[in-house]
Amino acid sequence: MVQNTSNIYNPPKHIVSAATIVLNEENELLLIKGPWRGWEMPGGQVEEGESLKDAAIRETKEETGIDVEILKFCGIFQNVSKSICNTLFLAKPIGGELTTSSESLEVGFFPIEQALEMVTTLNFRQRIEYCLDESSHPFYIDF
Repeated sequence: MVQNTSNIYNPPKHIVSAATIVLNEENELLLIKGPWRGWEMPGGQVEEGESLKDAAIRETKEETGIDVEILKFCGIFQNVSKSICNTLFLAKPIGGELTTSSESLEVGFFPIEQALEMVTTLNFRQRIEYCLDESSHPFYIDF
């Protein structure tokens, strides 16, 4: 008799990601233009054994070439139907050079108002606005 072990352990089916809202000394926002969603903040999936903060730093470096220091945890946006939790951090650049990657067609710092107009995908603009409004921290938004 073969025992059905499929119900013994079902791994979680959630995706956890970390993103940064990076402001430079000129109060400009760091954005990437991705191949699928257009302009957005840098970020991506947290790897096994990695902290949320370290994932945010790593993803920002991979996608933009910029080294950042995390200043603050801002909050979480949860896409309930797709089981995605996106954690958001405020950060400042501390080194590196702007450069594109396989995940970014263009990268740059932009004045906040211009940057917000450039971000048109999903609720990414709202995520940036919440992060820039420190009175809303920490926030939890589900959709």
